[in-house]
Amino acid sequence: MSLNYLQKLALGAAVLVVPATIAAQDAGAPADLLPTREIPTQLSAPVVQETTETVQSTFADVQNWSGPQLEALLGYIENIAAEGLNPADYEPEVLRAAMETGTAGEVNAAASTSFGWLVEDLRDGRTPMKARKQWFVVDPDADVMPTNALMARALLTNEVAGVLEGLNPTHPDYARLKTELATATDVKRVAKIRANMDRWRWLAHDLGPQYLITNVPEYQLRLTVNDKIIRTYKTIVGKPGRTATPQLAETVEGVVFNPTWTVPQSIVKGEGLGNKVLNNPTWARRAGYKATKGANGWISVVQQPGPSNSLGRMKLDMPNRHAIFLHDTPSRGLFNNKNRALSHGCIRTERALELAITVSILGGAANADEAVGISTSGKYTRVPVKKTMPVYITYFTMAQDINGKLSNFADIYGRDAPVLASFEKPREINRPRVTSEEAVEIIDDMKTT
Repeated sequence: MSLNYLQKLALGAAVLVVPATIAAQDAGAPADLLPTREIPTQLSAPVVQETTETVQSTFADVQNWSGPQLEALLGYIENIAAEGLNPADYEPEVLRAAMETGTAGEVNAAASTSFGWLVEDLRDGRTPMKARKQWFVVDPDADVMPTNALMARALLTNEVAGVLEGLNPTHPDYARLKTELATATDVKRVAKIRANMDRWRWLAHDLGPQYLITNVPEYQLRLTVNDKIIRTYKTIVGKPGRTATPQLAETVEGVVFNPTWTVPQSIVKGEGLGNKVLNNPTWARRAGYKATKGANGWISVVQQPGPSNSLGRMKLDMPNRHAIFLHDTPSRGLFNNKNRALSHGCIRTERALELAITVSILGGAANADEAVGISTSGKYTRVPVKKTMPVYITYFTMAQDINGKLSNFADIYGRDAPVLASFEKPREINRPRVTSEEAVEIIDDMKTT
C-alpha cells in the first residue's frame, strides 16, 4: 500500500467530517448535535452497566384516565398490528368491559395496565430475553423513558397515541419493514418482518449522531451519520457454533495502528505454537512472532506489527468482556467470498486502514496527515479518541441492503427460530431486561502456520 494511496485515503476520510462541521456552524452548535426528534421524555439517562443479572420490568402505576383518553388508547391498540404487534396482547376486551360495567378504579387499572404493556413492547421489544440468543446489548430506554413518566405525559397532554407513536424506532430500516408489512400476505414473510421489526426495538431508541453498525448475516459494516450511510465495508464474521459473533453495543475508545497480537493459549499451547516459535527462530522472525518462556514453563507469544500480523494494520479498541473488536486482516482475498462466516468471532473489516483513519478524524484523535504518518510508521500506536463512537453489532435477517433494497439474509446462526416462536406464544410480563446467557470470550484467530 503506497503512501500516495494513503494520502488520498486520508483526504477522502477528512471529507467525511465536512458535512457535520458545516451543519454545526450553520446551527451554532457542536458537530455532534442530535438530529431533531420527538423524544417522549426529557429525563436524563443514567449509565447502564452490562450485566448478566436479570432486572424486572417496572409495572406501571395506576393513573386516572378520561373518556377521550380511553378511546384513544383503545384505538391505538386496535391498530397496533401495523407495528408488527398483536392487539390481543394488550387486552382490549378487558378494558372495554371495564369501561362498560366497571368502577372508576377498575377502568383506570385496566387502562394503565394496557398502556404499560404497550410501552414495554414498543420501547423494549416484545421478544423475551431468553429468545434473543447471544444478545448482550443493554438497552437504556427503560431508564431514559420510564413507563410512568410516559403515561403521565400522555394524560397531561391528551396525546396518548402521540406518546406511544414516539416510541417506535426512528431508523429508516424500521419504516421500510413497516411499509413491507402493510402489503405482505405470505404467513412466513409476515412473521419474519415482525421479528426483524422487533429487533430494532432491542436497540436504543437514539443510536447517536454518528456510529458504526454491522449486520452480521449481511457481512456488511456501515459508517452512519444522522442515519445516513457515509461508507460501507464488507466484513468477515464468526463461524457458526461457539465462535459465532455475539450481538453487542460497545464504544470505540481508540484506534490501534500497527497492532500486536497476543496469541491465545489455546493456540500457544493447544496447537503447539509456543514450542514451534522457540525451536524455529528463523521462521518465527519471518512470521513476526516473539516468545517468552517463564521459569514455570509458561510460554507467551506475541506477534509483532507487520504485513503478516493476524490483525493486519489496525484494530478499533472497544473494550468489552467478550474480547470482540473490529480489525484488519492480511487475508484480504477472503472478502471476495460470498459466505464470510469464517473468523473466531471478531469482525474483520474491508479497507480497514481507511476506516481507522476516518474514525481517528471523526473522533478528534488525529488529522489526516497525522493518521497517515502513524499508520505508515510500522510501530504499535494506540490513538485515544476524544469523541467516542458507538458500535452496534446487530443481527437482522431482513433489512435494507447497502443499495437500499429490502433483502433477506441467511440466518447463519439459527437465531430467527426462537424469536418467531416467541411471537406465537402469549406475551410475557415482568421480563428480564438483560440476558442471563454467559459471555463467550472470543479468541481471534488466524493462521499460525
